[in-house]
Amino acid sequence: MKKILLLSGDEAVARGAYEAGLKLAAAYPGTPSTEILEYLTQFPEVDARWAVNEKTSYEIALGASIAGVRSMYSSKHVGLNVAMDPLMTSAYTGVTGGFVVVVADDPQMASSQNEQDDRLIAKFAKIPMLEPSSPREAYLMARSAFDLSEKFDTPVMIRITTRVAHTKEDVEIGERNEVPDKPFVPNPAKYVMIPGYAYKKHIALEAKLLEMAKYSDESSLNFIEINDNSMGIITSGVSYLYAKEAFPNASFLKIGFSYPFPDEKIKQFAKEVKDLYVIEELEPFIEEHVKQLYIPVKAKDVSYRIGELNPGLVKEIIEGKKKVEKPSTARKPVLCPGCSHRPVFYALKKLKAIVAGDIGCYTLGTLKPLDAMHTTVCMGGGVTLFDSMSKILGHNKVVGVVGDSTFVHSGIEGLIDAAYNGAKGLLLVLDNSTTGMTGCQNNPATGFTAKGEKTKKLSIEDISKAAGADIVETIGAYADNLADKIHELMNKDALSVLIVRYPCKVLTKAKDPIPVFDGANCKNCGACLQIDCPAIHRNEAGNIVLEEYLCAGCDLCVRMCKFGALKKAENR
Repeated sequence: MKKILLLSGDEAVARGAYEAGLKLAAAYPGTPSTEILEYLTQFPEVDARWAVNEKTSYEIALGASIAGVRSMYSSKHVGLNVAMDPLMTSAYTGVTGGFVVVVADDPQMASSQNEQDDRLIAKFAKIPMLEPSSPREAYLMARSAFDLSEKFDTPVMIRITTRVAHTKEDVEIGERNEVPDKPFVPNPAKYVMIPGYAYKKHIALEAKLLEMAKYSDESSLNFIEINDNSMGIITSGVSYLYAKEAFPNASFLKIGFSYPFPDEKIKQFAKEVKDLYVIEELEPFIEEHVKQLYIPVKAKDVSYRIGELNPGLVKEIIEGKKKVEKPSTARKPVLCPGCSHRPVFYALKKLKAIVAGDIGCYTLGTLKPLDAMHTTVCMGGGVTLFDSMSKILGHNKVVGVVGDSTFVHSGIEGLIDAAYNGAKGLLLVLDNSTTGMTGCQNNPATGFTAKGEKTKKLSIEDISKAAGADIVETIGAYADNLADKIHELMNKDALSVLIVRYPCKVLTKAKDPIPVFDGANCKNCGACLQIDCPAIHRNEAGNIVLEEYLCAGCDLCVRMCKFGALKKAENR
């Protein structure tokens, strides 16, 4: 009897990998890839683990492959940047057990600091790439990718995008295939990349790319659909579905084995259609290659290299129009009610601090009315930018901010560097006991693994001292003296780390007694609105209201009110 599951693209990749005999999976949480590893934690046959960062994840998975088992790495697009060092060299070494590299790109930047197109990285790294258009294809490609990896002795990239990762589809699943481990045979010429060995491996890699290009031409993942031959569209990934919806009668070359390119199929398709178009999101990856084959092709205006496509935009591209950016109608993102980051940023704004920020929920501290974060570039940048900016602008003016998971990811080495180079000033570690932004995953500072098993708990205090901080202190996020303590440590002639600790409300799901709102005492001054809590707002009449169903009972608003309109609950 067929078994069908409703799976997201992330879950489908994970399910396909599981059925292919996956034994180890390593990742660092990052939208839109997080759910891949989360799904795999349910299977006892798979060692599914959160690593401290993407470079570590990649190396763990590669090591497992070299040792002879099927393994997988997954991350979002910017996460792959962190893993680039081992990625580039692993194309030279090749694999023992099948090794799959899953990267989830984020066109439109739903939850990212850029929208880079990692199809370019497959070409740069010289590894084959598969691009599913739907969860069902993601499942099938994940199942077959390990065989492909072992066939060509190479890591295989599966590139998905946010729409594929988070869309759900009925997928007919199968049983797990227990693949025997491959024996590890010491082979320095294969796995020790000193220049003499690496040079020969590069020669072999170029020959391998020619073999894979031939395979791409023969692969059923690249197929031609001839309908109305007056219009032919070359496309891949979710763009194929957009194009099919916009022009159902057109002819298509659908590319699923996206690199190396299927040159012969491209040439054949071009001969069979009158007008040839390329439809793809972000970079002109396919377009440029088709032009390199000296094939005339009509491509999108450069304005469409930004953001996602949809059927309407595909029609505009075919019509030769330029993209017109429309004002966003999305609501402003906001910290959750009761978020422990809120009092920190209110204090920093009050102190007029220049804040070097980082990647996490707390990045929302940059938005008005909190308006208290001035840089966010990459994971760990809250530490390193603080180091250099404080030396130039004055250590009593600049504060670094990093979360607990991000501190473990790439903040520790930044702190070591700051101490080594004589930095002074204050670094805040906002410890909410989870990796909150991506859905509350565990990290080494929580004391639990990806599967929820108890493990060694990293002490942020101890590691900060070992890294070279002169002063290390811990304080509660709602402590009455929080602002005073921040001000005190900013002005110390020392390198200080202040750990602001309070568990994430999403994690604990705890609601304290909500404050009492006395409208008769409200002066409608708006002071309570300055903390940007979604439970407090002005109604259509312009009056302040407290939405009790949203309130988490943190009482920060009570501190803001000078007229007694907001009071602590009597049953506290």
